[in-house]
Amino acid sequence: MPPIRKHFRGAKSGESMGNSKPGSDHESCSRSISETVNGSHRFTIKGYSLAKGMGAGKYLTSDTFTVGGYDWAIYFYPDGKNPEDSNAYVSVFIALVSEGTDVRALFELTLVDQTDSGKDKVHSHFDRALEGGPYTLKYRGSMWGYKKFFRRSILETSEFLKDDCLVLNCTVGVVRTRLEQPKQFTITVPSSDMGRDLKDFLDSEAGCDIVFQVGDEQFKAHKLILAARSRVFRAQFYGLVGDCNVDKVVVKDVEPFIFKAMLLFIYTDKLPDIHEVMGSSPLCTFTVMVQHLLAAADLYNLDRLKLLCESKLCEEITTETVATTLALAEQHQCRQLKDVCLKFAANPSNLGGGCYP
Repeated sequence: MPPIRKHFRGAKSGESMGNSKPGSDHESCSRSISETVNGSHRFTIKGYSLAKGMGAGKYLTSDTFTVGGYDWAIYFYPDGKNPEDSNAYVSVFIALVSEGTDVRALFELTLVDQTDSGKDKVHSHFDRALEGGPYTLKYRGSMWGYKKFFRRSILETSEFLKDDCLVLNCTVGVVRTRLEQPKQFTITVPSSDMGRDLKDFLDSEAGCDIVFQVGDEQFKAHKLILAARSRVFRAQFYGLVGDCNVDKVVVKDVEPFIFKAMLLFIYTDKLPDIHEVMGSSPLCTFTVMVQHLLAAADLYNLDRLKLLCESKLCEEITTETVATTLALAEQHQCRQLKDVCLKFAANPSNLGGGCYP
């Protein structure tokens, strides 16, 4: 292969090569971001006095816990990790339990004060990260911790030991580094239109295979969609005692406009507007509709609709509606709504009317 020759055009008289500037059209940027993935584990040691005397280098170990994709464990040495420390100190270490090479991490070991004073004994690597950076664990079994974690004579007369029990809390922060580059192009994604499409499908009556007779009105729908949204419909059409060939169902104890509202929710996953259900001249208030809709939601196991109704009724509580809403909450096991009603009724300032704040 012939040698590569580099050719340079000489500068003309009066020109300075230092005057050339890079073109801004080709500028780019990126960022390297280092951060920690943190996780904690609490290790309780019951029967500390019985663990004493097991010998230097012998330990109690916690269950393994996972942080940053690696498994870790806490090692507690009642008689110290080394023989020279066996009479004076307890030792505590955090160990890498899973396979890993050059795992970089920050650590924090806390001996929990079991009184209300909250004066924990904390050894934190997070506070000293600038001194030497994260600690690197080279292989499985690598440890970080303290041979002289706490002097035994002080520990055994302190508030850290209560009912012969110690509590250790360990936090591990595994270092992750990622490269962040600016997005060159963006494509705007519109919000979901699934509910609108399904409602249009319902309105068109295309493919409808079930008719509900509710009072004097009929409603057509799709058994598969109903079964996907309600466990009651699933059992009715596809359960062990269901009939997938049925094409008409008579519904009792539900008003036609409430059944229509329930169908609209099943297809759109939204609480319908009263005008959408009853037209421009509704025969009842929005609150009354939602009260009836909550009962229907409970009947057909529509949990999300039930919670939506509870939330709306909570916002609409007044002196005129609190009694009926409380009775409804009691009947259909709506604990949160019941609590709100009771708090409203117990507040003397609400006796004069007005909405619940």
